[in-house]
Amino acid sequence: MTVPKVFVSYSHDTQAHKKWVLDFATRLCKVGVDATLDQWTLGPGDDIPLFMEQNLESADRVIMICTEKYVDKANAGKGGVGYEKMIVTADLMRNVDSNKVIPIIRQNGTHNVPTFLKSKLFLDFSLHDQFEESFDELTRSIHKAPLFKKPKISMNPFEPVADTAKRSGDAQLELMKHLMTVFEQNRGGGYMSYSYVAQHWPGSRTMFDILLEQAEADGLIEMIVNYIDITLKGKVYAVENKIV
Repeated sequence: MTVPKVFVSYSHDTQAHKKWVLDFATRLCKVGVDATLDQWTLGPGDDIPLFMEQNLESADRVIMICTEKYVDKANAGKGGVGYEKMIVTADLMRNVDSNKVIPIIRQNGTHNVPTFLKSKLFLDFSLHDQFEESFDELTRSIHKAPLFKKPKISMNPFEPVADTAKRSGDAQLELMKHLMTVFEQNRGGGYMSYSYVAQHWPGSRTMFDILLEQAEADGLIEMIVNYIDITLKGKVYAVENKIV
């Protein structure tokens, strides 16, 4: 598994801020992120521009920790922050749709970011009680593990049943015959136990599960935990195909 590499860009505002950044980068390392920080790497006599160029280029993501001083330096092109901004801006111009840069807010009361990052979605780390939520969102983004994923798109529920029957063929027809037989025998309610229906299915269990998924995708049935419900579309399908 590839470990994502992140470059942490910030301004040396105060000792307290430097300590916050150090703790922040340390925690990134503890959740599987290879964070690059000047406090760990640079020493007397080292080439600062070379450090910035090499690590900004090789990083998968760049985290820009925005404070008022950081924003001012970036906009004015001053110091190390200004130099990093120049490198990152050149990269963004080559890749306009890049999401490589993640601005995070550390100011109190304002949400200012450098002008060249105005179009980027930022994460708010300015409030202590929101830190965990913001940190989780940040690390999920770095690891490409979103909290919510788009569900699979099901079939059009208004598609004519006859078209579904032609496309699905005899296997689905046999499944619906089996389900409708159990449904007609079940006078106690509409929901059918998956285990009961599967136990009485005459064919392969694997094929049964595949056909169930296809029938659900076609809107003929609905799976609710360990129960099967035949939808209105499924009942119309059964009538039109002379199953009942």
